[in-house]
Amino acid sequence: MEKNIDVLQDWLRLQGAEAAFITNPENVAYFAGYHSEPHERVLGLAIFPDAEPFLFVPGLEIEDASESDFHHNIYGYSDTEDPWFIIAEQLKKRASHANKIAIEKSHMSVDRFEALSGHFPHTTFIPIEEKIQMIRVIKTPEEIKIMKEAALLADEAVKIGIAEIAVGRTEAEIVAKIDYEMKKKGVSGMSFETMVLTGKNGALPHGAPGQTKIQKGDLVLFDLGVVHKGYCSDTTRTVAFGEVSDEQKRIYETVLKAQLAAIEKVKAGALAKEIDLTARTIIREAGYGDYFPHRLGHGLGASVHEFPSITETNELSLQENMVFTIEPGIYVPGIAGVRIEDDIVVTANGCEILTEFTKELYYV
Repeated sequence: MEKNIDVLQDWLRLQGAEAAFITNPENVAYFAGYHSEPHERVLGLAIFPDAEPFLFVPGLEIEDASESDFHHNIYGYSDTEDPWFIIAEQLKKRASHANKIAIEKSHMSVDRFEALSGHFPHTTFIPIEEKIQMIRVIKTPEEIKIMKEAALLADEAVKIGIAEIAVGRTEAEIVAKIDYEMKKKGVSGMSFETMVLTGKNGALPHGAPGQTKIQKGDLVLFDLGVVHKGYCSDTTRTVAFGEVSDEQKRIYETVLKAQLAAIEKVKAGALAKEIDLTARTIIREAGYGDYFPHRLGHGLGASVHEFPSITETNELSLQENMVFTIEPGIYVPGIAGVRIEDDIVVTANGCEILTEFTKELYYV
């Protein structure tokens, strides 16, 4: 499904630009409806203010791309051809002057930029990332519907993981079970590498699951998500295996209080920083401020991490149908790590929470 190409065409006219060349595979998929991971090969979508767009793919993907929802010209190249020569020739056919071309400056490597710009020595290249961010940040009803389905699948993944908790079971074994069962349910992939951390490992916000065995008295942290119909979910739940210490309970209750308070602040017109500061203040006042080292949340959609970033310095005013995570955490080395994360949609007077698994401390 091609989407919002006309919006980019209008933007190009306003910028006085003759073309845009989009190279981030996630953005190519968003606008052209063709999903690809080209690895070291070149993938791109060219858009023009007054001409039909074209898709450029590795030669071995031409047939696949032709069967996608993109209904304009598709070009490819073999591994022995220079892709930038072909791209430049097609750009020049549609934008003969090419005084200004928009590109994703944060995505295109210096090497690739030099290869492209070498064919356009008198052209000014402008960034297009901010415009793409602002298009993608407001979700359509159909996108929200798909993301709700993805969130519920993430809830199922948490349930699968919890059912595997047992004395002596390793983090890696539980990860393998979750990923296997979700593949059986038909998900195209996980949003990122599934994280299961137990005991002291939970105090590592981005720890790597390994051979650590679960023991009674551990808090077990699950951070995971699925890719469903091209959209991502991302949830975190922390559960107790048997009785846990008073300090662990205090940490959990503080995180939950902060998370619920932040969600209460969400509505159209609220500032992103207000949401973060609501949670951060509660955690600081409880004495754990130094143990909450990351932002409160991040945008979510076709990418698992996208615009906006919910931080204590972000002055962005929230708008209806923005989707992002709210995920405060406390990580005390040697004691415990707790994070609670939901996917939420901004509404006029509040928000809709897409993830549904309980946030009360769950005992296994």
